Amino acid sequence: MTGAPAHLLSSTALPSSLCRLSRLPPPRPGTGYFRLTTGRLIYSRQASFWSAMSSDTSTSATLLGGAVDPNRGGTGNLKKQLSQLFEVSLRTTFPDESNVEPLVTVSQKFGDYQCNNAMSMWSKVKGKTTEFKGGPGSIGEAFARNLPSSEIIESTSVAKAGFVNIILSNKWIAKTIQKMLVDGIGTWAPLLPVKRAVVDFSSPNIAKEMHVGHLRSTIIGDTLARMLEYSNVDILRRNHVGDWGTQFGMLIQYLFEMFPNWEEAGDQAIGDLQAFYKASKLKFDEDPSFKERAQQAVVQLQGGEPRYRRAWKQVCEISRQEFDQVYKRLGVKLEEKGESFYNPYIPGVLEELTSKGLIEESKGARVIFIEGHPNPLIVVKRDGGFNYASTDLAALWYRLNEEKAEWMVYVTDVGQSPHFEMLFSAAKRAGWLPANDATSYPKTSHVGFGLVLGADGKRFRTRATEVVRLVDLLDEAKNRSKMELKQRLENNGKIAEWSEEELELTAEAVGYGAVKYADLKNNRLTNYQFSFDAMLNDKGDTAVYLLYAHARICSIIRKSGKDVEELKKMGNLLLDHEDERVLGLHLVQFSEIVEEVCTNLLPNLLCDYLYKLSEKFTRFYTSCQVVGSPEETSRLLLCEATAVVMRKCFDLLGIVPVYKI
Repeated sequence: MTGAPAHLLSSTALPSSLCRLSRLPPPRPGTGYFRLTTGRLIYSRQASFWSAMSSDTSTSATLLGGAVDPNRGGTGNLKKQLSQLFEVSLRTTFPDESNVEPLVTVSQKFGDYQCNNAMSMWSKVKGKTTEFKGGPGSIGEAFARNLPSSEIIESTSVAKAGFVNIILSNKWIAKTIQKMLVDGIGTWAPLLPVKRAVVDFSSPNIAKEMHVGHLRSTIIGDTLARMLEYSNVDILRRNHVGDWGTQFGMLIQYLFEMFPNWEEAGDQAIGDLQAFYKASKLKFDEDPSFKERAQQAVVQLQGGEPRYRRAWKQVCEISRQEFDQVYKRLGVKLEEKGESFYNPYIPGVLEELTSKGLIEESKGARVIFIEGHPNPLIVVKRDGGFNYASTDLAALWYRLNEEKAEWMVYVTDVGQSPHFEMLFSAAKRAGWLPANDATSYPKTSHVGFGLVLGADGKRFRTRATEVVRLVDLLDEAKNRSKMELKQRLENNGKIAEWSEEELELTAEAVGYGAVKYADLKNNRLTNYQFSFDAMLNDKGDTAVYLLYAHARICSIIRKSGKDVEELKKMGNLLLDHEDERVLGLHLVQFSEIVEEVCTNLLPNLLCDYLYKLSEKFTRFYTSCQVVGSPEETSRLLLCEATAVVMRKCFDLLGIVPVYKI
């Protein structure tokens, strides 16, 4: 999208000597290979704490069980701020129960939020005290009574079962939104207790074309990386491509035999890499003597023979050019560190694991037995070769020790879950990762996902039963989007107002966005059915509907003729109408949704938030006149805040917003 008009755009050298690997460093004194982050900040009732709770200040917060770097700013999301208030109330009410955490949730009926600690506390103190004779209700009353004064809360009420219902202050909601408009949506980024993470995603195999099976890993991984980056985490976007193995001996030997002058012919010798791969695979399967020569070629390649290395690099480069066509369309950025990068580290890593007694001999192979798994993790094959497990162990070691990452996130299909379970278990046994504590770092997470299905409910394929090329799928989405856009503009007589460049870029934004959103809105663990007709529908929960909704908001602001930047400085936002307040409350919940996505690695939660935001805006706009009303300034600011949050949602989902329809 480089160079697109403004109205269409939103705001291997080895780093250390290999000899280090035979002498891996011992755990650092007092910390080992991981650090604990289970401490909690306990707040006093001093007035200075309550001033820190206002949205005008920056303070650290306790998140996910760990203390957050106070230099990174922010007060934490709304739910966290309410939890901090109830933390003090809990300590005041039950000073001896220091391990109880506030249970604050969004309320479904009697308020905006509620605290749910009373029932569990009643079971703890029942029969031990005379102070709370009225059951959980009396405990809830005490919680409400001991809440310190805060500008966040307008009022509280207590249900018979002890639930403390919280009504937020309209004035505080409005003030928080207006401050975001002035200071930027970055001030709403969640605070996470991790500074650097690796997101390992996409990871196609060299010499094999990217197909629809790579779609989910690429889209989900990119979105998770974007959300963590927005949360001020240093993200290493890793493309762990398959660029090392027996198939390269097959490809290189075929190249040498079919094109003796391959170095002079360049890329033309290989031509269509997919056809070249299929031809070499056919010869490999049918010609035993060629198979033997190909296996020898692997030995030459892995031994570093220059001619074989040059051929390998050429094959890899042709593949990268094809991968880049997909990444360019999707707007995805990755740094490649493939299997070959980690290969030199494998011997030292296996030596360390052997010295710790993890690796054993079994049926001619070297393996690690993992409790709960019937088959061991094979790290050296019977022929002495390395495999995925040995490469993944070396990659994990490198990420922990060389790149100093605290969180490793692997995005692959659910079928690989057993492999990663065994890999992570081996790392814990080695002392690289904490054994059990989920709130300790470093840690690893496998982000599994289901299949993309066709209309027949089976794995998505072409009529020729081949897997669908990802480039073709994306181009089809763009072309269909452009066709429907032109039809819409012709029907309403606006086609003359659009340039060809505007049509092209809008078709890309809508078409590619539709493919992404149709994937991301589903819980990643489930399969979903791919349908161009469904994803390009301009009604319902689709990217097309949401992009057009954003464009309509921008149109409302343009038609007002007002300078929104001036309104941000001079105007005041009020939430006097019920639908204004409902929309405002949803806006200030943005940060906690993003944090939940980052914590649970579930992008569909943000899609659900975005769709509901559009619905709440529609209700507001239907019941509240904006342009020409006495409340015009306030309502234009609410429109702008909605558009800003929508744009940030699009950005986190990797979707380019449109400003004109």
